[in-house]
Amino acid sequence: MQRTPTSERKSASRSLWMATADPPVFAPLSADAHARVCIVGAGIAGLTTAYRLARAGADVVVLEEGDLHDGQTARTTGHLSDALDDRYCRLEHLHGEQGARLAAHSHGVAIDMIERTCIDERIVCGFARVDGYLVRGHDDARTARLLDDEFAAARRAGIAVERVAAPPGAMAAFGDALRFPRQARFHALDYLGGLARAFVQLGGRLHTHTRVDAVDGGANAGATCANGARVQAEAVVVATNVPFNDRIAIHAKQAAYRTYVIALRLDPGAVPDALLWDMCEPYHYVRIAHARNGTWLVVGGEDRKTGQDDAPAVRYEVLESWARHHFPDALDVGYRWSGQVIEPIDGLAFLGHNPGFADNVYIATGDSGNGLTHGTIAGALIADLIVDGDSPLRALYSPSRLNLRAADAFVRETLNFVPYYADWMSAGEIEGLGALPAGEGAVLRCGLQKVAAWRDDAGALHLHSAMCPHLGCVVHWNGAERSWDCPCHGSRFDAVDGHRLNGPAVHGLAPFQGPAREGQAHAPPRARM
Repeated sequence: MQRTPTSERKSASRSLWMATADPPVFAPLSADAHARVCIVGAGIAGLTTAYRLARAGADVVVLEEGDLHDGQTARTTGHLSDALDDRYCRLEHLHGEQGARLAAHSHGVAIDMIERTCIDERIVCGFARVDGYLVRGHDDARTARLLDDEFAAARRAGIAVERVAAPPGAMAAFGDALRFPRQARFHALDYLGGLARAFVQLGGRLHTHTRVDAVDGGANAGATCANGARVQAEAVVVATNVPFNDRIAIHAKQAAYRTYVIALRLDPGAVPDALLWDMCEPYHYVRIAHARNGTWLVVGGEDRKTGQDDAPAVRYEVLESWARHHFPDALDVGYRWSGQVIEPIDGLAFLGHNPGFADNVYIATGDSGNGLTHGTIAGALIADLIVDGDSPLRALYSPSRLNLRAADAFVRETLNFVPYYADWMSAGEIEGLGALPAGEGAVLRCGLQKVAAWRDDAGALHLHSAMCPHLGCVVHWNGAERSWDCPCHGSRFDAVDGHRLNGPAVHGLAPFQGPAREGQAHAPPRARM
C-alpha cells in the first residue's frame, strides 16, 4: 500500500473532504484472483460490507475503478442522521408505522456503528455527536402543517424528537423547529480511508484503478475487469452508487439528482455546531466542519434532476445568496462541489439481492440523500445475508419490493424522461464548432448524428457521440462539473475521454468518427470502458 496526494481531474469540482484528506491508494488488480466475496466499489457501502465480512472471517476482494476520493462518498456533506430526507410522515404512508419504526431504528444503529468503528479502529475523522434541527424555511400554512405532521410521525417511529421555539445561536432566526438529538457529523474521506486500512489489516484485498466491465452470478459468479483479469467468487456485491449491471429493473424505480454544496470559511464559534435542514422546495441543509485548514460553514441543496438542469453553476450562486442571508458572519467561499443523489420512489434504499440475477449477486443503491447511513446499513444487511442467509432488514430494503403506494411517483419518474428522446429530432445547440468557446461544451448535429463537443481551456476539441450508451438518450452539458450528463437515467461521462463517471451506463461515450469541421479534434481511438 502506498500513499499519494489526492489528485483530481482538472475539470471537476473539488469538495472540502478531497482537499483535506490523504486516503490510501492501492495497486490495480493485474491477474486473476479468487475470493469468497468480490465487492465492486470502495465507497462507504462497499467498504462497510467488506469490513464487516472480513471481521466475520470471510476472504474478500474489493475492486474500485478510481481512487477512494473519486466516488460519491467524497462528495457528501458528512451529515449522519436518523432525521430522514423523505420525512417520517411520508415513510409511514409508504411503509406503514412498523416500517417507519424499523427505518428509524436502522439509521440510528448505523450512526452507532460508525461511532463504534471509529473507536475500535482508532479512526480520526472528526466524528462528533451534535443536535439536528428541522426548520420550516417558509412561514406559511404548508410548512407549519408539515412540521406538525413530521413531529407526530417521528415520535411514532421511536425518534426522541422534541419541539423547540428555535435552534440555538446564529440559527435562532429560523424559528419553530424540531430538535433531533444524537445526530452526528464527520469527515467522510478520513473515515473511508480508516475503514480501508482496517479492512486490509484484517486480511482483505483492495485494488484501486481497476474497472469492472461485467458481473456474473450463479455457479460461475465473479467480476471481469477491463484489463481482462477476473475475480472468481461465491458472491458478488455491486456497490457503485447505481448498479451498472442492471439495465432497467432497478433504474425504473429510482431517479438521479445533482445536489450542490458550498463551504464558506467561518470564525470558530460563530455558528453552533449542529445540523440543520429546512422544508423549502428545493430544500437546504447546513453543518459545521472543523477541518485541517480551518472551520467551515457547509451549505447544500438546490437539487435538480441530473442532466435536466440548464444552469448548474447558478445553483452555487443561489446557495451563497441563501447562506449569506441566513448566516451574515460567513466569510469567503472556499469550495464548491456537487454530488449524485439517487432517489428511490418510496424513500428507502435498495439493499440486498439483485433482481434478475442469481441469489449470490447483491446491490446497494437508492441512497435518497442519506447515503452515509444507507451505505452503512447496506454493509450490515448484505454481510448478514452472505454470512447468515438472512437479516431482519431484508424485506424493508429489498430491491425486489413493489410498493403500490408509490405508484404515482413511479409513473412521474418513468414519464419524466420520455420527452428528452425528442432531442434526436432537434437541431444542434450550435451550428458549428467555430462557435464553441474555450471551456464550454455543446451538442451539435452532424447529419443524422448528434455530437457532444467540448473545447478545453487550451482550445483543443474533444468530440464524442452524444448518445448515452444506456438507453440512447442525448446527453446534456454540465458546465459546473465539465461532464456530459444523461437526462433520462443520470449516467455521466468525462468531457475529455468520454469515460463513464456514473452508471447505469456500462460503457463510456463512443468517440465521434465523422470529420471535424474546424480545428483539431481529440477523440480516443475507442470508447474508454
